[in-house]
Order: sequence, then C-alpha cells, then structure tokens
Amino acid sequence: MLRPDEVDQTDSDAHLKVAGLADDAIIKVSDFSAAYGDTIVLHDITFQVNRSEILVIAGDSGSGKTTLLHHMIGLAIPAKGRILIDGDDLSTTPPGTVRDKIMRKFGVSFQSGALFGSMNVLENVSLQLKQFAHLNGTMADMIALTKLQMVGLADSAQRMPAELSGGMQKRVGIARAMALDPMIIFMDEPSAGLDPITSAEMDQLILTLNKLLKTTFVIVSHELTSIFKIAHRVLLLSTEKQTLIAEGEPNELRSHSNDAWVRAFFSGDIPSSKAVSPKGTSSTIGGHDLMPANGNTHH
Repeated sequence: MLRPDEVDQTDSDAHLKVAGLADDAIIKVSDFSAAYGDTIVLHDITFQVNRSEILVIAGDSGSGKTTLLHHMIGLAIPAKGRILIDGDDLSTTPPGTVRDKIMRKFGVSFQSGALFGSMNVLENVSLQLKQFAHLNGTMADMIALTKLQMVGLADSAQRMPAELSGGMQKRVGIARAMALDPMIIFMDEPSAGLDPITSAEMDQLILTLNKLLKTTFVIVSHELTSIFKIAHRVLLLSTEKQTLIAEGEPNELRSHSNDAWVRAFFSGDIPSSKAVSPKGTSSTIGGHDLMPANGNTHH
C-alpha cells in the first residue's frame, strides 16, 4: 500500500495535489478505494484535477483506469473515500434534481461513441438539450449544429451513425458530451481503434477545445503518442500495486522518475510481469519485475 508521500511526484506541484488539494481543483478525489464485491481493485488514491487542465489517466492493462473513470462519473460508488465534482459529492447524492444538476457539470464521451443507431447525428447531439435543458426542437437543433460545427461535422448532421467512420463517430460523441456546455469532459480511450492520422486529428481537436473553451478534460488513454501530445499531467496506475504510483508531466516522468518501471512505461519499454534476466534472475523495482538497466526485456 502506498502512502501519499510514496507516490512518485515528479512535478513540483504534484505534492500539493496529493497532500494539499489546491483551491483551483474542479475535481477532488481523496482516500478513494474501489471494489467489486469483497475484492479491492484500487486503494488509497488521492489526487485533484485543476480547472482547464487536460489530465490523462494511464497505466498497464488491468490497472483500473476505466474503473476509476466510472466512479468519477457516478456509474459506481466508491468502497471508501470521496469524489467531489466542483465541490459536490455525486456518489452520496440520491437521484433527483440535485444529482441531475451535478451531472450537468460534466459530459462523457465513451470509447465506442455510444451513439443511438436509430437517430441521425443531429438528433444524437440534440437529445440531451431536449431532455435536460427542456429546449424546443428548433432551439435544440441550432445548438446541436453549433456543437457539430466545433468538431467539424456540421455537414454530416443528417447522416446516420452507421454511415460514419470510427473517427467521425467519436467526434459526434464529443459534440454530444459538449451539448450542455459542461465544465468537464470525461473521455475513455478517444484514440482507440483509430489510424495514426485520425488519432492525431483527435488529439488536435482535444487541444483546440481545451484552449478555446477552457474545458477540463479527464482522459483514459494508453496511447503514448497522444499522452505526450495532449496531457498537461498524467496519473499512472499500477496493476501490481492497485493504486496511483506516479503523477506529473509525462516528459518529466519519463526522464526523472525515481521508479524504473515508471520510466520504462513512458519510454514504451514495459517489461513483462515476470521478466527474467539472461542469467535467470529477475529484478524487482517498486514492486514490478524489471530487467537490469542495460538489459533487454522479454515480451
């Protein structure tokens, strides 16, 4: 179990984020643990997300990235701890007007786009405006068209989801997430399944929206190219430790982390969980099996 002072805090204000939770935080996660039944899958996690920040949640497979995201958007209740969205605890707020008000502070773009196949693009984006903002059809469609224009898909408003490429579906998902002008957008693997060119375009769209709208982004990603391009800061989860093991600016973590596994992760050179040296001995650093510094890993 890692205490807050054991988390690799490479950037200078990471300590404030773990120990102090500075006042400009729009999301505050404190002493958080997650469980499936009696099985703890994440434990003792504390961090903040600052306003207008692009924060990426990264980690090896099975480390709990999406589990953490699901708890942050209210799809699951923490086993322990608190998650505050702009000062409000979604997990302890029962269904009703107050909870709906909290949820309007953020939008979610799911990995698959999660569009309604029976609705065209415009209808997918305008649905929330009609249901939650209670706008009439004309006004909702006007706003939805504006959101589609922001993601470069105004010309596709009347097309059905099945007629769109994977990248276009993800853009519609972002437009829908922005429909109610949220302060925060959560995204699950926005580059997953995209070719390199489309993935780079998605990265640029996120950067543009963040710059123009000052929207806070919380993004689950395992794509190193995207992480280095868009992330202001990264949280790194570990399957081995089942907790947060490092946070900071990705270049700093790659170059200056005290944990060899963290440096290897951001260098794209993650060894297998049971890496064995040529002499038959394994090296363990920070709870992870590693090769010697000058050795090659076995994949």
